Amino acid sequence: MNVLLIGSGGREHALAWALSASPLLDRLYCAPGNAGIAGIAQCIPLDPDDHEAIAQFCRQHAVALVVIGPEVPLVGGLADALSGQGIKVFGPSKAAAQLEGSKGFTKDLCAEFGIPTAAYGRFTDAASARAYLAEQSKLPIVVKADGLAAGKGVVIAATKAEAEAAIGACFAGAFGSAGAEVVIEAFLDGEEASFFALVDGEHALPLVAAQDHKRVGDGDTGPNTGGMGAYSPAPVMTPEMVERTMAEIIGPTVAAMKARGTPFRGVLFAGLMITTEGPQLIEYNVRFGDPETQVLMMRLKSDLLAALVATVDGVLDRFSLRWHDDAALTVVMAAEGYPGTPLKGTEIRGLQLAESMPDVEIFHAGTRADGDRILADGGRVLNVTARGRTVAEAQAKAYAAIAQLDWPEGFCRKDIGWRAVERETEAARAAKATS
Repeated sequence: MNVLLIGSGGREHALAWALSASPLLDRLYCAPGNAGIAGIAQCIPLDPDDHEAIAQFCRQHAVALVVIGPEVPLVGGLADALSGQGIKVFGPSKAAAQLEGSKGFTKDLCAEFGIPTAAYGRFTDAASARAYLAEQSKLPIVVKADGLAAGKGVVIAATKAEAEAAIGACFAGAFGSAGAEVVIEAFLDGEEASFFALVDGEHALPLVAAQDHKRVGDGDTGPNTGGMGAYSPAPVMTPEMVERTMAEIIGPTVAAMKARGTPFRGVLFAGLMITTEGPQLIEYNVRFGDPETQVLMMRLKSDLLAALVATVDGVLDRFSLRWHDDAALTVVMAAEGYPGTPLKGTEIRGLQLAESMPDVEIFHAGTRADGDRILADGGRVLNVTARGRTVAEAQAKAYAAIAQLDWPEGFCRKDIGWRAVERETEAARAAKATS
């Protein structure tokens, strides 16, 4: 079949890399793509907001499946526009995409269906939000813009003054329409994990879990970002925790969306906090995570395209997935200035040398080609990804590949995977002590 992939980031490059290996694939198109994706797919200058142009392209090029990568086109109703014209789409409807498009929507659904999450309030004006804040005794407290804010609408406030400033920023328009409503919720203490499941409207098939690093600096310091790296497996997601997550969070959500008449079809990405009471939902995303997808695709043995088709066709109850036992780890290389205003247009050298290293793939997240040169064209620019028998081995391979790159204007964290590496080291010591 011919497939059209929507998006231009590292997530889409990883998906394109996995899709390109499928024996079911004839032609792979990507709109708009990037310099890395151009090596494995035909990049098309289509605007994801132009639904009719995308539908017309699909008809003209016999596209049998559209895979929507980013959240904005999903929340904007691209899946509805295409499926309404008989084009198969991997990705939820506009109504189902509200699970990511509105944090308040998701919190209300959790409250109605008993899905474990933090206590909260939702507000459409600053005065009522501040009144609710004044009644709260526990700090820190979390203030979130309700809508899509490109990962920048969340403040973990250590003081009430910080929380009041965050409320003021939202209602003053700092996040545009995304901040027209605000959610204030209790801070959850524990360890975060990224959990993914394919959902066909009725059945859910879990993927392997991952863990990402949101803070820009080593030691989890500095401002939050879209993600500076990730690894899989996530040791905190034991088989018991996976079972509880499916039973207490994913399963009830799938049933709730079906009961409401807005069945969810696509990939459900649950941001979890693993607390002393068990898994609790921080938030939902309605697409593959970035940079978690990069490590998931490195571990996936099965045919990704077949899995996506099974999801769209509603037969996940008769489908299974196989995974490499190896660990995978990805390190994000970002442009100077990120997560503020990144420096664009700088040349990245040494890519071929880095990519030639064993068990390493480099997924482009924000690049463009200028003749034979590859230039930085975004904040998060490269995802240097490696596989190894352990997280420590995958980490060593990824950083060895980074050492081959010549890009003075780029930077990365030096400690991606540190929690898992510490656990592996402690386990090895304990095994040695008992032998």
